[in-house]
Amino acid sequence: MPLELLEFEEPIGILLKEIEALGLLPKTPEREREIAELRDRVGSIRRDLYANLTPWQRVLVARHPSRPNTLDYVALLFTSFSELHGDRLFADDHAIVCGLAEHHGTPVLVVGHQKGGGDTKEKIFRNFGYAKPEGYRKALRAMRLAEKFRRPIVVLVDTPAAYPGIESEERGVAEAIALNLREMAMLSVPIVVIVSGEGGSGGALGLAIGDRILMQEHAVYSVIPPEGCAAILWRDANRKMEAAAALRIGASDLRDLGVIDEIVPEPEGGAHTDPTAAATLLDEALTRALEELARDSPALRLDRRYDKFRRMGSVGLVENDAEPAAGEG
Repeated sequence: MPLELLEFEEPIGILLKEIEALGLLPKTPEREREIAELRDRVGSIRRDLYANLTPWQRVLVARHPSRPNTLDYVALLFTSFSELHGDRLFADDHAIVCGLAEHHGTPVLVVGHQKGGGDTKEKIFRNFGYAKPEGYRKALRAMRLAEKFRRPIVVLVDTPAAYPGIESEERGVAEAIALNLREMAMLSVPIVVIVSGEGGSGGALGLAIGDRILMQEHAVYSVIPPEGCAAILWRDANRKMEAAAALRIGASDLRDLGVIDEIVPEPEGGAHTDPTAAATLLDEALTRALEELARDSPALRLDRRYDKFRRMGSVGLVENDAEPAAGEG
């Protein structure tokens, strides 16, 4: 089944239809050459498009329905996965999955948002990746187990936001996220966070405190989805493209701002075009991060983790031990 093309990939779609039409005709050497030339043009156009994505186009790529999700990466990156269910307080939230697994023989805990695959029933079952408070509490329960048994934690972030429904608020979603922020900051085991798709708002941050923050090349990470930002600032959700640019949601901007540590490259055309290749590239970065963190003492990891997040947003602040400038008090 051909992949769904995004709106900015229309030129590719036209060429693919030409290739399909030529493929139905009798094969001749000349026709084979023509098809090969068209495929080369598709590759050239795709490379050019993905090398110059606008912020809004990055959002579309991050939301592609065929983009690999957490369970896809679990199957491609880990072995012996055993899922954990329930928060032991209210329910089992299917928008967040947790499980014990092995990564190249190393026991780990995997936690991640799960939007659901291409099937509508699956998306509804997963609440489209909008996690409720019980999801964050389930994740924290699993992470406390990882702390007890000294397992590194691997987190995959892919959510538009936490679920904003009234029942979610009644059960304390803000408190659940806040508790995760505090507790994850104090876990002594290594934590590697991977922003693999859409990292939206506090729903993403509720699982994203870690020692190493990796981000796939075409993922996005923001305090709010562009549509929500535009609706709040300008009372017009149609200004989402303008909002996406202002939010600086792309991986290169976030690395420059110190929000993430490393950009993980994706296959040409995005992770959805070749999930296996995307997983291979991600595996290299994940393996390197886990090996580096394993060499540090727990105390050093905790200090560095605290400093990493403490520095975020500090613009023009004078360090405590800095010398005052000439003429200053």
